[in-house]
Amino acid sequence: MAEPSLRLRPTMRLRTRAEFDRVLKNGRRASDNRLTLWTLATEGGGRRLGLIVGRRHGNAVRRNRLKRLIREAFRLMRGDLPEATDFVVSPIPGVELTLAGVREAIGLLVQRTRRGSRAKVR
Repeated sequence: MAEPSLRLRPTMRLRTRAEFDRVLKNGRRASDNRLTLWTLATEGGGRRLGLIVGRRHGNAVRRNRLKRLIREAFRLMRGDLPEATDFVVSPIPGVELTLAGVREAIGLLVQRTRRGSRAKVR
């Protein structure tokens, strides 16, 4: 039996402003000292990721590295995340992130959003 593809396809990403706005307005939010995460259950069957990495994170090289790091963590964790959920992730400016740190933060923040906490978590 073939293993499922770990590839992060374009259909697994939030792409339009309306999709981002829906998650940010109606979703649950949790934060720690590395990331802010919004989650929103959807009718579809997949998990989708959206990223918010603004100019305050540095130049284009730095911003693109952060996005690649978060996408890789999401890709590797995809099987452990809740089905039919949209995720929006924004890193905290000025924090050095590692793949292990991003994976840990996403896992903890997803648990907090599932419990319904909207408070900032430190």
